[in-house]
Amino acid sequence: MENTGIVILAAGRSARLGSGIKQLLLFGNKTFIQHITDVALEAQPSQVVVVTGAYAAEVSASIQDRAIQIVYNELWEDGKGTGIMAGVRYLGAHFPEIEHIIIAVCDQPYVTAALFQSLYETQQKSGKNIVAAAYADTLGTPVLFTGKYREKLLQLSGDAGAKKILSAHLDDLATVSFPEGAMDVDTMEDYEAYGRGS
Repeated sequence: MENTGIVILAAGRSARLGSGIKQLLLFGNKTFIQHITDVALEAQPSQVVVVTGAYAAEVSASIQDRAIQIVYNELWEDGKGTGIMAGVRYLGAHFPEIEHIIIAVCDQPYVTAALFQSLYETQQKSGKNIVAAAYADTLGTPVLFTGKYREKLLQLSGDAGAKKILSAHLDDLATVSFPEGAMDVDTMEDYEAYGRGS
């Protein structure tokens, strides 16, 4: 995936989980953050950036041996929009050759390297500047943006995530089917239902 950066959002406090650190829950024999980081690397992008916030020390320690960039978002308490902004800003400052940015989260345990590659290939074939995963009658992460939307990503704030941009530019958007995307982990009930892996 030439000139592509994957930004993984891993800054949240996971308040709805009740107890524990969601990023460090086990999925199979890896934690959620290790799993999403490893499948991102397996997709062979130019760069992988993990954005931390709450529990930054613990999350960073669990993936520090990977060939990735770790960015601390000082504004993490203000919402996911600030995490996207932090990751995109870092890529622009340090890797200006990046032309495609994929935004991913760590609590969708069924994301695969093949899905990341499909987002990239769909963009190449369709010519659309946004390619989003489609599931449960909605569009969401992982989602790819070309450089055309870099400035809009940098303008996100608070808890306004990338979906705000998707809904405003449906004519410039292609999709990749990802039914398992509906299985994200917000509560311990979610985790017991489908987050443990095998």
